[in-house]
Amino acid sequence: MYNNAIKFSLWCDFIEREFLKGEFCDLIDRCVINGATSNPAIFKSAFSSEIYKQSAKHSGIGDKKALYETLAVLDIKIAANKLLKNFANGDDGFVSIEVDPNLANDTDATIKEGERLFSLIKMPNVMIKIPATNAGFKAMSALMAKGINVNATLIFSPEQAQGCIDAFKEGSEIYAKTMPDTPLPKGVISVFVSRFDRLLDADLKAKNLPTAKVGILNATKIYHLISKANLANVRTLFASTGVKGNELRADYYVRELMFENTINTAPLDTIKAFIKENSHQKDPADEAEINEFFSAIKSAGIDINKAYKELMDDGLKAFVVAFDEILKEL
Repeated sequence: MYNNAIKFSLWCDFIEREFLKGEFCDLIDRCVINGATSNPAIFKSAFSSEIYKQSAKHSGIGDKKALYETLAVLDIKIAANKLLKNFANGDDGFVSIEVDPNLANDTDATIKEGERLFSLIKMPNVMIKIPATNAGFKAMSALMAKGINVNATLIFSPEQAQGCIDAFKEGSEIYAKTMPDTPLPKGVISVFVSRFDRLLDADLKAKNLPTAKVGILNATKIYHLISKANLANVRTLFASTGVKGNELRADYYVRELMFENTINTAPLDTIKAFIKENSHQKDPADEAEINEFFSAIKSAGIDINKAYKELMDDGLKAFVVAFDEILKEL
């Protein structure tokens, strides 16, 4: 764990074959990271390299989705094995793989794919990543009830977070009844951060309101919500914490969200920037301060509910496009 005193974890939001065999191991050994995440966009970038092209060429697999899964599952297995010692020591050690984002509104298909991926990988420290849609909430509950670790992704609104909390609670209770005296499966609620500021900062600046704050305070609001739920097997994970441009320091969203009992999954360059200097625990803004801020931006004509919907729609679409492009290019 990056900071064991406050139970703050740093996970790497990057998966690629050569990286997993080298620098990834070094970051684990130095206790910089203790987990990893992936998504279709990450795999799309990785699969463009020659090593994957050669693997695909010699695989003998004709079905594009089966080929994608073969390549992705191998990477996830490698990462899971590298992190297995962390997992065995109770120091996170998880790696996530996402279900086909085209299934985001199909509960049954998501459950089947989640079960199949978990079975294919055959590692206890794998999390199945599911978008936080209405169909996704039901799938999260069903998978957790079967003892499968779940990463709820693309969370932008408190309402989505509550849906995840309810799903994890229900799934955990079912699992506990069927498998008493065994550890509960783990869940993380992945709250996306920086995309709010990229969407809204220009409008806020034009209205003389502070910028680079919506993402942080919205994430903090959700952090309070998850903390109040007091689910021992569920933690807040802050995602989308990379910075675009030079207006903010590269590790801004990691440092500002270094709260107790949280995870931050960050791009490799962000992690490298973060570890250059000492870091310290942050005290989250209280709910009164958060509510005051959101009241102010509402009065200025900023519709946060519209932003929630737009960001969710765009995020899901981006993952679908990336996934479909992978299949076309393989």
